[in-house]
Parts: sequence; C-alpha cells; structure tokens
Amino acid sequence: MDNDKIKLDVVGISRSQVAAGAYALLLEEPESSRRIPIVVGVAEAQSIAVRLENVVPPRPLTHDLLTSVFHAFGIELESVLIDHFADGIFSSTLHLRQDGIETDLDARTSDAVALALRTGAPIFTTAEVLDRTSYRYDADETADGGKPRTLALEDLPVDRLQRRLERYVEREQYERAAEIQKIIESKTNPSKSAE
Repeated sequence: MDNDKIKLDVVGISRSQVAAGAYALLLEEPESSRRIPIVVGVAEAQSIAVRLENVVPPRPLTHDLLTSVFHAFGIELESVLIDHFADGIFSSTLHLRQDGIETDLDARTSDAVALALRTGAPIFTTAEVLDRTSYRYDADETADGGKPRTLALEDLPVDRLQRRLERYVEREQYERAAEIQKIIESKTNPSKSAE
C-alpha cells in the first residue's frame, strides 16, 4: 500500500457549485496537476480556511483543541491517507504515533485535512481514489476559458510562497524552488530585483 500513496497539496477552499450552502476543498497532486474536489460543510471549511490564511481565532477551534491534546500527550500525526471513495463520500485514515506505538483511526476527510494543516502532516491518497475522483487542472485553459482561476504565484503572500519553497526543497524540485525564491526576493527586496 505504501507504494500506492500519492502526495496531495491543499490548494484552497471555494464555494461548492454542487451542494448549496457547502464548500469545496481542493487538493492537488502537484506532479500531474490533477485536483480532487471534496465537498465540506461550513464549519469544516471555516476551520481549514482559518489555518490556510494563518488567522488566529480568539478561542481555539475544535481542530486547534485536538492539536493541543496531541501535543500535550506526545501524539504525532504522522500522515493522513484519503483511502476510500464510495457513494460520493471520501473516507480518510489518521496515522498516529505515540511512544513508538502506531495507531490508525478512521476520520472524516475534512477533519483529517484540518488536523494535517495544523500539524504539518503530509496528506496522501491512493491511485484508485485519485483516478476515480480527480480532474486535470490546466492553468492556461482556465485563464482563457472563463472558468475559476487560482492566483498566480506572484499574487500569493510571502508566507504562502515560503511554504511552497520549503515543499519544493523537500521534494528536491530545485528548479521550482528557485522560481519561488526569485518571487519572494522580488517581494521582499523590490529595489534589488529592479537592478
């Protein structure tokens, strides 16, 4: 099963065009630009968006509280695996470790992603789930075709660019990391980039 795991990045949250009053969590397999849309409720979308935007709520949200419990008891969220899709519903597994003991727990995918964002745990899926639920995202097509378009790298805030830079370095994708580094430098030191 380990060979079947495919790493996903959280792209963002948008209003669901399928379910009224719900949101779509977008996950992307960066190598192929295939995206998985997952319908989530308002509370789950808020919890994920708060973390994506680095907003600190006045009181801890449920996922913040659970993350604090993890830290207090030495529990590490090793990874999240979105491992099943049936009847329009995704299922996920939390892979936890405490004192050398590993445990897998069933979780709603929205909860699993919210926890992964707070702990820095990687998010994976299987080839089967990716093949059954994803669509190919073409940035050039969406820019001209009138479909929703994600922000250009230059439009992202420096903290999000920094996180992307770190991910590319971890994956040894140094050309992509160099592109991000140039953008960060132009944002943080505009006089130097103008020379």
